[in-house]
Amino acid sequence: MGVEGGMKCVKYLLFFFNFIFWLCGLALIVLGVLVQVALHKTVVINNVSASSAPIVLIVVGVVVFFIAFFGCCGAWKESYCMVTMLKCCGVINATDWRGNFGSGTNSVPDSCCVNVTAGCGQGAMEDSSKVHQMGCQTVVEELLKKNIMWVIVAALVIAFLQIMGIIFACMLMRGIRSGYEVM
Repeated sequence: MGVEGGMKCVKYLLFFFNFIFWLCGLALIVLGVLVQVALHKTVVINNVSASSAPIVLIVVGVVVFFIAFFGCCGAWKESYCMVTMLKCCGVINATDWRGNFGSGTNSVPDSCCVNVTAGCGQGAMEDSSKVHQMGCQTVVEELLKKNIMWVIVAALVIAFLQIMGIIFACMLMRGIRSGYEVM
């Protein structure tokens, strides 16, 4: 059953913001690849220490990309599982929010709560019965490890499609050039 009234507005706002984050994740991935190519004239990583900045951009972009993708899908399909898939708080743990959120030093965003309600994160940072204590980095790493085969398949499919696009572009370029040579 679909949401009604004010929750419909929240649904569309959540989708909109997740879409913006998805685009930002995609932009970080593209920027990381462009920096890698600009610095080393190749996409291949030869020296890891010399490529740390582009690698960080790409990794952060991929993480943001997938989290925002699930957020978009969850908001659009009104899927409780997808919206709450990343049952985590902070990067390492809930204390990452110390002094950075809300009026109190022990406050976390409401999205960190086990049962999300308005104001549930106020002063509840270290209460494991109210707030998820595991960091999002750990949750995403476990999710990727558990689904590594699907990640590899998706990467191979995307690579295949990209290579096919390059081949078709080269074929079109060759056809255009041979058309000019005839004239």
